[in-house]
Amino acid sequence: MKPLFLFRPEPGWTLSAQTARAMGLDVHGAPLFSVEPVPWDAPDPADFGGILVGSANVFRHGGAGLKTLQRLPVHAVGQATADAARGAGFIVGQTGSGGLQRVVDALDGREIRLLRLAGEDRVALSAPDGIAIETRVVYRAIPRPLAGEGVEKLRIGGVAALHSGAAAVRLAAECDLNRIDRSLVDIAAIGPRVAEMAGEGWRSVHIADGTGDSELLALAKSLCQNL
Repeated sequence: MKPLFLFRPEPGWTLSAQTARAMGLDVHGAPLFSVEPVPWDAPDPADFGGILVGSANVFRHGGAGLKTLQRLPVHAVGQATADAARGAGFIVGQTGSGGLQRVVDALDGREIRLLRLAGEDRVALSAPDGIAIETRVVYRAIPRPLAGEGVEKLRIGGVAALHSGAAAVRLAAECDLNRIDRSLVDIAAIGPRVAEMAGEGWRSVHIADGTGDSELLALAKSLCQNL
């Protein structure tokens, strides 16, 4: 069985590692970035018909500005983000699967202005006609280096599970920095845009059936078992 590498920030890293080990997987890696809040000003909620969110980090790090927006429904990328929205006092209008672009596409045919709350590193979105998106950055990812043991283990190859675009970009950068052969690494990505942000040259690239941790780890397990 191939080793599995996880790179998402805490507290997600520990939760995913525990789940993966319970599935019988050989887990390695460490967070390649930490997340911190960014000062931001909340706009007038009357100017928008909903909030677009691609990460639960928005509700972990968004701070007091979120309270003024609680009247707006949240269009969430997946179940974990929707759960975080409800925990922060929001009503969820839509829970997506397969990436934030699909959430936007599902609103095609409507005339709506969306407030996107996001991190500094985020996937690009294409808005259908009639949909306007305004973005506020509420958190940022702080890079952390791949540790020595992680470098050596990844040189041998394995499966890398990518929970976000930030993780994809960081993994690609660390592989280049440490001269790790990408062709020995299989990528399990939580969405198509995350896979794109990882770049090229990997042994294979696969996209999970949904945007939850369980779907991503199920894909990773199948790749780890495929020698």
